[in-house]
Amino acid sequence: MTNIGDQKYAQEILKAETGDIRDLRRHERILVGCVAIGWALFQLALAGFLVLDSTKVRAIHLAFALVLIFLLDPFSKHPKKILPFLSVTDRIPLIDYLMSAAGALCALYIVFDYSNIAMRAGIPLTRDLVIGTLLVLLLLEATRRVIGPALSIIALLFTAYGFLGPYMPDLFAFKGVSLSKYMSNITLSTEGIYGIPLGVSASIVYLFVLLGALLEKAGAGGFFTNLALAVLGRYKGGPAKAAVVSSGATGLVSGSSIANIVTTGPFTIPLMKKIGYPAKKAAAIEVAASTDGQLMPPIMGAAAFIIAEYVNVPYLEVVKAAAIPAFVSYFGLFCITHLEASKLGIRGLAREEVPDFFAIAKRGLHYFLPLGLLVHELVIMRHSPEMAAFRSIILLLVVILLQEIFFALKTNRGLLYGLRQGIKIIGRGMIQGSKNMMSVALACGAAGIIVGVVNMGIGGMITMIVEELAMGNIFLLLLITALASLLLGMGLPTTATYIVMASLTAPIIVQVGNLYGFAISIMAAHLFCFYFGILADDTPPVGLAAYAASAIAESKPIPTGIQGFLYDIRTSVIAFMFVFNPDLILHAINSWPHGLLIFAMALIGMSAFECVAQGWCLTRNKWYEIPFFLAAAFILFHPGGLASLLSLNQSIKYGLFPVGLGLYGGGVFLQKIRLKRAQEHKVA
Repeated sequence: MTNIGDQKYAQEILKAETGDIRDLRRHERILVGCVAIGWALFQLALAGFLVLDSTKVRAIHLAFALVLIFLLDPFSKHPKKILPFLSVTDRIPLIDYLMSAAGALCALYIVFDYSNIAMRAGIPLTRDLVIGTLLVLLLLEATRRVIGPALSIIALLFTAYGFLGPYMPDLFAFKGVSLSKYMSNITLSTEGIYGIPLGVSASIVYLFVLLGALLEKAGAGGFFTNLALAVLGRYKGGPAKAAVVSSGATGLVSGSSIANIVTTGPFTIPLMKKIGYPAKKAAAIEVAASTDGQLMPPIMGAAAFIIAEYVNVPYLEVVKAAAIPAFVSYFGLFCITHLEASKLGIRGLAREEVPDFFAIAKRGLHYFLPLGLLVHELVIMRHSPEMAAFRSIILLLVVILLQEIFFALKTNRGLLYGLRQGIKIIGRGMIQGSKNMMSVALACGAAGIIVGVVNMGIGGMITMIVEELAMGNIFLLLLITALASLLLGMGLPTTATYIVMASLTAPIIVQVGNLYGFAISIMAAHLFCFYFGILADDTPPVGLAAYAASAIAESKPIPTGIQGFLYDIRTSVIAFMFVFNPDLILHAINSWPHGLLIFAMALIGMSAFECVAQGWCLTRNKWYEIPFFLAAAFILFHPGGLASLLSLNQSIKYGLFPVGLGLYGGGVFLQKIRLKRAQEHKVA
């Protein structure tokens, strides 16, 4: 089993992500708990019966996040010899109480003086400028505390550029902004901090994160893992396949790669090592599976809802577009676990080591009730995401209470004991949900500063610079976007990376693509930015997800990150493919048979691609077999590409699927012949 100290280190990484660093005293825990539960109740009230102006909702949402982060996270996580009060972790120092109160008041200023601010729009008072400046500084400091310095530094650089634009060289020159214009846009309107990202965080994302936190505290994470082990544990590489499935299930409601790893990794990584996976590969599989959890609807790392707002489509359209790439990516990782097991000669768990399916299912099938209701509300009833999440949460609260009452009666502890336990779980879930939301809310607010500056006039200039760098080449533009997303994502959470890159490059991708005859949809461009923001979670040398998994597996983090990144090449391939083949995101496709055909061919195409990536199909590849698998993958992913190369009419592109299947079958047939000859030679 894994070392307890390493598990604790993985937990510390998760604590850092949620800002939960301090060991609080009892009265401080009560204070933090009250604020966190108050935030949860406020968000539930908004979804249920409370009606407020959207700007006020965003300001209150941000105020809760600022209060919590200053109470929970010190200025420095490392002990300081000079000014030691900046790194206090055993209590909340006075300075952080003051910053917490100041952050709340500055965020709520637009609520307190809402009508007057609206009346003097564009002509701020000195008081507006002072409070706005304080808000920007406190927001950037809070963001630095919870997600590191990168986003705050980028926001400061964009801000500095806004003021220093007139003094820049000709290529980068910009007319600049005044302090009044900057504060009017960034802190006194919905163009900056209180913009679309924070609005989506406040209205929708919180509810889904709360749903995930409540499910986790109720025990759903362990249930998904054990259920996956019960189904897949006995097959070749069973624990690794179970890790993929359980991380995908956890990712449905988690939206955090590190949370996925800490939830499922302690179960799956030791089992993978036990049956023969090297520690590095066991950790890397968990990293790849947990990172890709952010691809899975409905949460998708909070970005799905922001994509819907930016692209101006219903949320279900984002889910529809994300579905095939997400499932194909997970299937690709499933193939990787199987091929790695084949290469290493790994079998599954022994029968007695596999959990009993019916016993596991009996204890946890009720966890599917709120998830089932969520899907029903979204897909069948076509209700808004807020309403769907709200009703699912209400059902989950009832499920938690009934679960605890049932367990209490079963163990003869009484009805009241079960009721108390249920209320405690609900309270812990609300507190955890609020802690999980801090990084999302603050990232959305800080990213709003960048978006606000871009919208003040430098967006067109940045577009021109990026186009110059790409030299009008769509492939080079996509490569620049991918690399920039990976670099940004090393220091930013996925949602913030997506917001920044989508604001800067998504419109350019569409524009340049159209200029050169590629009909690239705006949805594909936004998903492309999002996918590469996700991949940064395991990109060395940062890749916190790799550090968390390597701590559990007792492997080196950098090699683990490299291995995880190699496993995630399949995800980057999918991203490039759906840019050029919009069928993969079901663009303008509304027929179920049509969609299922594309899905099936994409699955087979991913299987062919992984045979190349892993150098193995039925046995180790020979050089002359690789072209069969590569050609099959390309045709099955993008039959229109072959039609264009052969100057065929695009209307017959689906008729090329049999060609792809035949090529894949040809590669498999060649390997079967080799295996048969090797067996005959051995017998002889």
